[in-house]
Amino acid sequence: MLELVKTADGSNTIYNPQVGENYHSINGALQESRHVFLNAGLQYFLDNSPAKQVAVLEVGFGTGLNFLLTADFCTVNKIELNYTGIEAYPLTDELMGSTGYDKYTTAETWASLLNNYQSALMKATVLNPYCKLQIAGCELMNFTSDERFDVIYFDAFAAAHQPEMWNEEAIGHTVSFLKTGGIFVTYAITGNLKRMLKGLGLQIQKIPGAAGKREMLRAVKI
Repeated sequence: MLELVKTADGSNTIYNPQVGENYHSINGALQESRHVFLNAGLQYFLDNSPAKQVAVLEVGFGTGLNFLLTADFCTVNKIELNYTGIEAYPLTDELMGSTGYDKYTTAETWASLLNNYQSALMKATVLNPYCKLQIAGCELMNFTSDERFDVIYFDAFAAAHQPEMWNEEAIGHTVSFLKTGGIFVTYAITGNLKRMLKGLGLQIQKIPGAAGKREMLRAVKI
């Protein structure tokens, strides 16, 4: 049974006993989401692009924390966000609402996610004038889309617990949805992952990791 767990920065995550891992870092769910995905991913892309619209693909939508932070940022900065999440095992409405993430986002963004969560699992849903969300309730390898994305948040469970998400087939499938010049970010960094991404035409950047991790990986499709 999934259970709520408090992390080191006071924010909650969810522990999945079947996988044997938490959805976010036990060293701080909020700081990990901000550091790895919002700052090193989305903001890095926007700092290097004049775009007023951005398409984000998240592998592992989970609790929705990465989405909430991204939606808030884009709404405040009047950037049109088209956000697609992949989640093979979507959480229940009750569990989503129990995370306490309303503390870290505006009341409007929080309410729009909770009120439209089920709709977004079926089709692309407009949450506000700057934000559209769709959640693909399928396994990664079954995900298809004609769209190509500016930023990919790769937030799967660790390879030790979910190795099938980190093999060459899975990474290649994920990167196939990335635009040229697009950004791939993940909390993990291994020699094998770096080699795979280089082989797929991405330029690797090792940057400081979130709390508890010395480094993380950012890659640019060239």
